[in-house]
Amino acid sequence: MVIHVKNYINGKWVTARSGRTFKRENPAFIDKTVSVSPRSAPEDVNDAVKAAKRAFLKWKNVPAPKRAEILFRAAELLKQNKEKIGDIVADEMGKVKKEAHGDVQEAIDMGYYMAGEGRRLFGETVPSELPDKSIRTVREPIGVFGVITPWNFPVAIPGWKIFPALVCGNTVVFKPSQYTPACAYEFVKMFVEAGLPPGVLNLVTGYGSEIGDALVTHPDVKGITFTGSTVVGKGIARLCAPDLKKVSLEMGGKNATVIMDDADVGLAVEGCVWAAFGTTGQRCTAGSRIIIHKNIYNKFRTGFLSAVKKLKLGYALAEGTDVGPLVNPDAVKKTEKYMRIAVKKDKAKISIGGKRAKGGELSKGYYFQPTVLENVKPGMHVFCEEIFGPVVSLTKADNFEEAIEYANSTGYGLSSSIFTSSINLAEKAARSLQSGLVYINTSTIGAEIQTPFGGIKNTGNGHRDAGGKGGAIDTFSEMKVISVDYSGKIQKAQIDYQGKNAR
Repeated sequence: MVIHVKNYINGKWVTARSGRTFKRENPAFIDKTVSVSPRSAPEDVNDAVKAAKRAFLKWKNVPAPKRAEILFRAAELLKQNKEKIGDIVADEMGKVKKEAHGDVQEAIDMGYYMAGEGRRLFGETVPSELPDKSIRTVREPIGVFGVITPWNFPVAIPGWKIFPALVCGNTVVFKPSQYTPACAYEFVKMFVEAGLPPGVLNLVTGYGSEIGDALVTHPDVKGITFTGSTVVGKGIARLCAPDLKKVSLEMGGKNATVIMDDADVGLAVEGCVWAAFGTTGQRCTAGSRIIIHKNIYNKFRTGFLSAVKKLKLGYALAEGTDVGPLVNPDAVKKTEKYMRIAVKKDKAKISIGGKRAKGGELSKGYYFQPTVLENVKPGMHVFCEEIFGPVVSLTKADNFEEAIEYANSTGYGLSSSIFTSSINLAEKAARSLQSGLVYINTSTIGAEIQTPFGGIKNTGNGHRDAGGKGGAIDTFSEMKVISVDYSGKIQKAQIDYQGKNAR
């Protein structure tokens, strides 16, 4: 069944003003259409921003606990519709069923968490240096936020951003990926059914090249939160700079797993297979580099290659599928390009895979074989550059120090991992690995929603998604300092009264 998506602007489901639409195919069966959606233009974005601006004047004054009640209902509705929406994720994006349903579960968890934040949007009271004076801080919303999300987590990442944006009192114009508009449509429906007032959340579908700049540069949009490629993220930052808009960027990764010679090799193999090939390697946290101590390289290699050979490619909702298709033909071409680079320029060895998967049902979709590269060294293209496909490289290291040096030698810094039985090495790695997320004896993927999510270097600009201290609440709110002087006179702080007690 084809899903006919509509924009949601000012509380109404509408088509694009032009009437134009675009289709999204199932990446597993490219002759089958999953969704037909409005191909919006800047005028549609303008309508959505106008609606959000008007709604902000009322929404910001709704008490945060009351805002949270609506968000809690939206999370409950997501929970009730998890199976349906999860299957849509699998069909439209291509990730296997357990991951697709997990994608929705992550948004549910975030909804519950951020609903709780409605009663915890804490400020502080601080002592004043002057008598009869109090000082406190409070959180205030920023205004209209543009939310731009990718296709690889088409429900979870919108959940990471929209729930906290709304609980803080902002209004939102949501522009999802052109590859997952139906997922966004179903997600927004939950807020509508939960009773969110018109204009507070607006959905505009279309191509980023046609409406992205219009959203980012709109004078009434006060903040942008974006997850996607580093190239696009840097472009957004440049567009936001002239107006000093608040901008939160979560971008690429080239994540490393270090395996020491005292590691549980079986555990490391399992963790690395999951990190490398979960979501077909289409995660910013994918463990695409494995750095192995030379003493156990052969042992790990044998177990790892054996495990990878057992992975089953196929349709996301088919029983027993481990790895689904890539998202589109460009992703296949990009992965193929890196295979040519690996062999011809980097002089690496393809031990498993390396080609587009063909034959039977696989010929009907954007499938690429799970691929393992060996003889990969720091500085090589396939060691440093994000492929975003089912490709992992193996690299030898002589010792711990060299392994950490290799792990840190890229321009990204999102996630990293170490497998070791030494508490000393684990703690040294936790301190030394240059990434926003560090995992000990587990894979590079699997962040939990109650902790901040984000990275350093070319991965992000310091803002964080998700929960916890320093998480999304800080992105979507500003701190205001309120000072109340009830002394009945003008007291002057930081004034030298030549040794007198009062300043």
